[in-house]
Amino acid sequence: MHLGLKAKKILITGASRGIGLAIAERFLKEGAHVVIVSRGSSNLYKAEEILKKAYKNSKIKAEECDCTNQESLSDLKDRVTKMFGNLDVVVANIGDGRGVTNPLPDDEQWKEGWSANFESALYTARTFLPTLQESKGCLLFVSSIAALETIGAPVDYSTAKTAVISLAKNMAKKLGNEVRVNVVAPGNILFDGSSWDIKLKQSPREVETIIQSTVPMNRFGLPEEVANAVVFLCSDKASFITGSTLVIDGGQTVGII
Repeated sequence: MHLGLKAKKILITGASRGIGLAIAERFLKEGAHVVIVSRGSSNLYKAEEILKKAYKNSKIKAEECDCTNQESLSDLKDRVTKMFGNLDVVVANIGDGRGVTNPLPDDEQWKEGWSANFESALYTARTFLPTLQESKGCLLFVSSIAALETIGAPVDYSTAKTAVISLAKNMAKKLGNEVRVNVVAPGNILFDGSSWDIKLKQSPREVETIIQSTVPMNRFGLPEEVANAVVFLCSDKASFITGSTLVIDGGQTVGII
């Protein structure tokens, strides 16, 4: 399907691997120009090199940024504006689901989780909203099914990801037709180096039991499956969709009341 994204300018945070990288590649397949962002690692620049070789007709740039730091994001915006001008789409994909099992994490753990999982999204939105307003673009947040249901995830992570959804809904209502704001809430997504990948290698039978008993489709999701949904929501084909949260979880939460 042609989604009308050719030459659109896209910024994706948390894009050195996994879901973020898959989103970048899916936009590139549509002919978009893409900035991939992470705090900086060899993975980021390896990804840039691979994508440039595969998509020679698109502009692709890797940029380091700590999205929990507003000054770092401001610097990123200055660099991106010089290279690309106004952006058409920003995907806020920062998150860290690791945490403690305590029913109420201590102050240090809570602040760390809140910063990684909510403030990173808030600061990204705050920094890039003006450019999206100028382009009448799209802002998309990556949350989690842990924001919607109690599934055993760390309390600080679940709470922060719930706040992301609330932020998106309120922004969508207030922005109206200026900027469309949506959310995707993935379930169990498997990719190299992910928490599920580590667990699967450590306890394959236990993980298989969990997936078979909790996910109606009896499998993990793939980053590409999340990316397909993200790119659709950010395209003209979704022009009347704003303030929505699309669950991508193989049916895991359908039976939870």
